[in-house]
Amino acid sequence: MTLRWEAFLTHVQERGEYDTPQEADRAARVVLALLGAHLVGHERAELAARLPETYALILLNPLAADEPLSADRFVQATAAWIEGATKETAEWDIGAVLSVAADAAGEELMQRILLQLPPGYDLLFGHPQPL
Repeated sequence: MTLRWEAFLTHVQERGEYDTPQEADRAARVVLALLGAHLVGHERAELAARLPETYALILLNPLAADEPLSADRFVQATAAWIEGATKETAEWDIGAVLSVAADAAGEELMQRILLQLPPGYDLLFGHPQPL
């Protein structure tokens, strides 16, 4: 089921404890753009189908990374894209956005997404995997 834009943004705003929807939107756009560069195939398309159209298009942007960033490098890249961000604030932004995306994805799709990504992304999505 696809989340409506308002619902997605409200969830991100609540989880990120952002003062405004604009702050939540900024975080969602950056995090989903970076994530989209690292996902491929059906999983990317399925996740996009469960997001509001605005964010689905960002996730599906044709940018592609040569190889997936480690979870730590993903955090660093997010911090670099958000003006004034630190590693800690980027982790906060990522957690707010990816936990909402994970809820929209559901458990089965999340398992397939995590198989595509390097170790550590499970924590970024708020879905720790057993060791």
